[in-house]
Amino acid sequence: MSTQPAAADWRPALVPAAVLRHDPVRGADLLLLPERVVVLRGRGEVVVGLCDGTRTVRAIVEELTARFPGAPVADEVPAFLDGLRREGCLR
Repeated sequence: MSTQPAAADWRPALVPAAVLRHDPVRGADLLLLPERVVVLRGRGEVVVGLCDGTRTVRAIVEELTARFPGAPVADEVPAFLDGLRREGCLR
């Protein structure tokens, strides 16, 4: 299993079976997959929402850096996306 962060030119997108939803009862954002639910913490929903297959990881990082100045976006987002890819949530 690779521990390298996601490639900057990768264009992540949700796998066809994945659905992003907000659960008002839990007050949490969820990534629903067949027989599995991934609870997204912090700004995870914002990051996943940008994974539309048109933006590169680099573009996602740039957009989030502009939205959240001072946040460790460049350090955390590529690894977060790579983790979701390893879990089968992103292609």
